[in-house]
Amino acid sequence: MTVGSPLKLMVSFAIPLLLGNLFQQLYNMADAAIVGRYLGPDALAGVGVSSSVQFLVIGFCLGVCSGFGVCVAQRFGAKDLDDMRRYVFHSLVLTAVIAFVVTTATALLTPQILHLLNTPENIYAEAYDYLFVIFLGIPFVMLYNALSAILRAVGDSRTPLFFLVFCTFLNIFLDIFFIMTLKMGVMGASVATVTAQAVSGIACGILIIKKFEILRLKKEDMKPDREHFIKLILMAVPMGLQFSITAIGSMVMQAANNSLGSVCVSGFTAGMKIKQLAMCPFDALANAVATFAGQNYGAGKVDRIKRGLRDGLAIGIGYGIAIGVVLYFFGRDMSMLFVKASETEVLDAAGLYLARLGMFYWTLAILNVSRMTTQGLGFSGRTILSGTFEMIARIVMSLVFVPLYGYDAITWSDQAAWLAGALYILPMCLVCIRKIEIKLKR
Repeated sequence: MTVGSPLKLMVSFAIPLLLGNLFQQLYNMADAAIVGRYLGPDALAGVGVSSSVQFLVIGFCLGVCSGFGVCVAQRFGAKDLDDMRRYVFHSLVLTAVIAFVVTTATALLTPQILHLLNTPENIYAEAYDYLFVIFLGIPFVMLYNALSAILRAVGDSRTPLFFLVFCTFLNIFLDIFFIMTLKMGVMGASVATVTAQAVSGIACGILIIKKFEILRLKKEDMKPDREHFIKLILMAVPMGLQFSITAIGSMVMQAANNSLGSVCVSGFTAGMKIKQLAMCPFDALANAVATFAGQNYGAGKVDRIKRGLRDGLAIGIGYGIAIGVVLYFFGRDMSMLFVKASETEVLDAAGLYLARLGMFYWTLAILNVSRMTTQGLGFSGRTILSGTFEMIARIVMSLVFVPLYGYDAITWSDQAAWLAGALYILPMCLVCIRKIEIKLKR
């Protein structure tokens, strides 16, 4: 990504990521669609009631893996392949350690987490079964995402796509088998998800060993080094915390919404699935910009970093406006993927949430592109504040306005968070680029 048109490079890199994100959401949506239509709205609420805490925990893991990828991308851009492989080794070691700690803690604390979220009693059993199994699958989530981040860091966004496609179809097949054939209920959906992720992560690792010589570790690459561990931790942990801090606000919002009853929980869950699907292009673009920024920082090309940021913002804002119009006019109809037409109250709640999100979707482009560019340049600590502003906005909306306005306040909470985060991170991104420019001129 250090030579050629930034726009073309980022788009070509982002397309496989986009397809991968779409397939990722497809198998998440398959869980919700099969559960909601086959097991009913209470079961759907059981799956969705803990979505915010899943975002907190899984988001931390994904952020950490992305941070590992930044270090690899910078060394790859600098053409220091020996040091790049050393970072790959240290990344995998840290992945295993973090996966063990997070899995143990979350699995043991599942009941307390659900009580903290004000989970309604009528859906508690389903929520526990689903969340506990998802937590047990964290090592496989981290394995796949660490390997994918490493592949993207060296410019390969197609191989992760292949495994996501495979994972999606396997998950849908297992959903049907576990839920409809074996009658495992909500737990069947989580077992299907974890099984599919495990198969994909292990298969991806085998393929890397056999096909990617540039990433094949040698004996001298696998010597533990304190400096490499420290740099990876300083890069990756802030990125993970940024996701988690954002998720804390989402948890408070989820808890506030859960207190409004199962209709609001079901409507919010259906709306969230559509929202996550619509966010896929933002995530793909942001990851492409981060890899672009990281490699060009390693190569010392600041002008290309600036062009990458500008082009990324233009594409993202244009998409945000277009998808916002779709959500505003067709959000309720799209929610019928997860909810029967007869459940009019649930559909109305989902439609209202999506219509109001649509008005501000373009702000998410500014937030994601600016944040990921900043992270790609190595300033992951600076991005924590953007997540903090998002968290504060959601907490204020949930604790101050939900008691006054109920579900109406829930439907405006995400937008308040996006605006708060974007107003901070865009100027900070420009400051970080300027710091890099001054550093490289010395």
